[in-house]
Amino acid sequence: MTDIRFDVLTIGNAIVDVIARVDDSFITQERLVKGSMNLIDEARAEQLYSVMGPAREISGGSAGNTAAGVASFGGKAAYFGKVKKDQLGDIYRHDMRAQGVQFESVAASDGPATARSFILVTPDSERTMNTYLGACVNLTTADIDVDTVRASRVTYMEGYLYDRPEAKDAFRRASDIARAANRLTSVTLSDSFCVERHRDDFMHLIRSRIDIVFANETEIKSLYQTQNFNGAMEAIRRDCAVAVLTRSEKGSVIVRGDETVEVPAHPVSRVIDVTGAGDLYAAGFLFGFTREMPLRRCAELGGLAAAEVISHVGARPEISLKDHAAAHKLL
Repeated sequence: MTDIRFDVLTIGNAIVDVIARVDDSFITQERLVKGSMNLIDEARAEQLYSVMGPAREISGGSAGNTAAGVASFGGKAAYFGKVKKDQLGDIYRHDMRAQGVQFESVAASDGPATARSFILVTPDSERTMNTYLGACVNLTTADIDVDTVRASRVTYMEGYLYDRPEAKDAFRRASDIARAANRLTSVTLSDSFCVERHRDDFMHLIRSRIDIVFANETEIKSLYQTQNFNGAMEAIRRDCAVAVLTRSEKGSVIVRGDETVEVPAHPVSRVIDVTGAGDLYAAGFLFGFTREMPLRRCAELGGLAAAEVISHVGARPEISLKDHAAAHKLL
């Protein structure tokens, strides 16, 4: 039996966030729709990058954010994601490792460039996003390192990655390896549109290969095609061992067997940017869960991490979550 070396292994889209402050005139000049999120091609990505001025480049992507959060709590995290061997790919690798996350995925030597999301912030704090998915969607079963999966208590997979058949195969491969090694598997549904596209596949995955599901209220209702949250909650209770359901300012609800644990949201004085809230909630919850803490405490750690990340721009914690949790007497 392989020894456990990681609390959480996350698998997802490796995307570099390129964040720049711009005037409204720039949005108009580039014919962008303010506040929107657009998918763009590589040529447009290079053109935008050349005209947008000074920017912060931070490794992002949903599962990457979760891995960084686990590491910030003092946990041991690993990450699988596809980048190209280029400047932004090198930035992504450096960032992940600097945050204490093992990232050994082999960079692509050819094909599309490393994914990036241009996040243009206007003076009113509105964010206009233009995302080039590039290399990140090309993750395959070859990127699933067997030893790392076996050495991880929980393998956590990002629903956003589910658009390509090769990525679905990679999910199945990772979950089969994890379960054969008596480890836990987890998935985040990521986005209600993602659920709409892959409902049947998600349902099959959850019922046959997943131990812990993360979803927000919109996603879980979309999965079960209902407007009734309680009905969706009871349905997922039957389909999965543990379901972690987040409800923004209403907090979260955890269901496990006959247990139902409701936890209020952690207070936050000012919401600056909600990007990454769900990712960091998952980090806090999984950190607690892999230490066999009560479900309530796991949810409180998740809420604390989510509150920290929405209090500033960017989807990674800006302080030590371990120290932050200790200050709130949660660790």
